[in-house]
Amino acid sequence: MSDFFDPLEARDPAVREAALMAALPAQIAHAQSACTAYTELLAGLDPRAITSREALATLPLTRKSSLAAAQAARRSLRLGGFAADAPRRVFQSPGPLYEPEPEAEGGDPWRIGRALHAAGIRAGQLAHVGFSYHLTPAGAMMESGLRAIGAASFPGGVGNTELQVQAMLDLRPEAYAGTPSLLRILLEKAVEGGHALSLRQALVSGEACPPALVAWFAEHGVDVYQCYATADLGLIAYQTPAREGLVVDEGVIVEIVRPGTGDPLPDGEVGEVVVTTLSRGYPLIRFATGDLSAVMPGLSPCGRTNQRLRGWLGRADQSAKVRGMFVHAGQVAELIKRHPGVTRARLVIEGEMANDRMTLHAEAPAGLEDALAATLRDLTKLRGDIVLAAPGSLANDGKLIDDRRAL
Repeated sequence: MSDFFDPLEARDPAVREAALMAALPAQIAHAQSACTAYTELLAGLDPRAITSREALATLPLTRKSSLAAAQAARRSLRLGGFAADAPRRVFQSPGPLYEPEPEAEGGDPWRIGRALHAAGIRAGQLAHVGFSYHLTPAGAMMESGLRAIGAASFPGGVGNTELQVQAMLDLRPEAYAGTPSLLRILLEKAVEGGHALSLRQALVSGEACPPALVAWFAEHGVDVYQCYATADLGLIAYQTPAREGLVVDEGVIVEIVRPGTGDPLPDGEVGEVVVTTLSRGYPLIRFATGDLSAVMPGLSPCGRTNQRLRGWLGRADQSAKVRGMFVHAGQVAELIKRHPGVTRARLVIEGEMANDRMTLHAEAPAGLEDALAATLRDLTKLRGDIVLAAPGSLANDGKLIDDRRAL
């Protein structure tokens, strides 16, 4: 039995990159021709020229807010003009935002099977699904992935924990796929009743699952792995037995960009996760997730050779209101762009409402204070102090605005 879901996971990285870049022009051309929104967003673009990450980085970002706005304003178009095909099913996320179930060969449209396999779940097993089947697609995402690997599913959903525990005692599933919080509740409730569940493997998502909680699950006999997926994109990255970061899925192109911009950051720098999917039915191009992460150096000890992400490190959509004016991460990013000598910068906001102050901390050479103060005032229409910092002294956490006020 292979440790890998398929041979793609162990490809030479150069071979994988060449294949992704070779597929990119056709995907962009497909989006332009099949999706009204991309016909407009990418008007005049020759997709044959987009054959590298550098070229991809010149394209505009698509944000979740853009999808919601398009759906609200253009109800006559299929999902605001971003869907290429008539969907088989449509789901809802908060906003409200509606997402299609993409068409896919093999019946796994969100590509979750790869993550389930890495978590040790196998054909012939029964998995208890602890995600909602109502409105949102999470339950369907896991169920289709389980079907793709030959495993059966029980649609536990959320709530009714007593009934769920009873079903688990009756059916004795080997695996679980759902949120970590519900898994803990089910295990605790079983213990309260004097029972032990049969679970041995689990794939969790939708919430943070810190190492202490993973260890708690292990103490209760469940080997838990995590995956990073969204309703829009499907699987983005997943944990493997090496437990060193999350390996990027084979069906997406991932970039890490400076928050507030579409500018790629070097490996190791924390920034916003931007994903281009190769899905034909929902071909999102440079979709900005709003999540922060970073690319880890080297390859996973598990033998998978794709990029690795450090995991979820926070949200990228940073903003604050200072003296009646909004300041955004994009303004700080623009300041960095205007001054090549600045490697990192962070706008710190302190004090109290109506008596607040902001200070720009910047890793920059001496003598730039006045120029930085002028640029800050030009971009934000607010005055702020400048503090120069030594290279490498500011935290590599993707944070451009640090609001320290007690609000």
